[in-house]
Amino acid sequence: MYKVFVNDYPIIITSSTKKENNFPVYIFKNVILEEIIYKVKNGELKGINLYSTDLENDWLFFQQTTIIVPAAGGLVLNPKNEVLFIYRNNIWDLPKGRIEKGESIETAGIREVEEECGIFNLSITKKLITTYHIYFQNGIKLKETSWFLMRSDYTKKLTPQIEEGITEVTFKNDIEIEKALQNTYANIRLVYDTYKVS
Repeated sequence: MYKVFVNDYPIIITSSTKKENNFPVYIFKNVILEEIIYKVKNGELKGINLYSTDLENDWLFFQQTTIIVPAAGGLVLNPKNEVLFIYRNNIWDLPKGRIEKGESIETAGIREVEEECGIFNLSITKKLITTYHIYFQNGIKLKETSWFLMRSDYTKKLTPQIEEGITEVTFKNDIEIEKALQNTYANIRLVYDTYKVS
């Protein structure tokens, strides 16, 4: 199954016939993808299931209708197992950014977290999940973000990357996280849920 968010509404490409939500079901081969993407973008559809009989090939086909933007980020824990959040555009988020040419996804993930948060001594524990969301900028862009579970024992003051629109960087405990997750993106909840069950 692949889940792609457009304005926090999911396009779910699945080979499962089990209905797990209330979104309409369409046959992948019978839809015009650009049309579906714009209907979700405009809120005409609050989510959709695209049933596929050949999941991997249909996923490749879906990707070909977009321009893929590879990115990497981190869910960072401190020694108290608090999670590092950034605040940007009045929404709580996790640090992430585009992978630069010639950079590995791991290197990009660490670099982006360092740049956006002013944190150091980062180490990757494991890969968590890859999330997908669509945005519109000179065509349909598919941001493919590889997320890593990271740890840091850095105790100095954290510095938000103001030029990237980040106004706050902070570690949050379980209670604070629950509140932050009420004001975040669907993909970030997905990353956090993956961390909690892993």
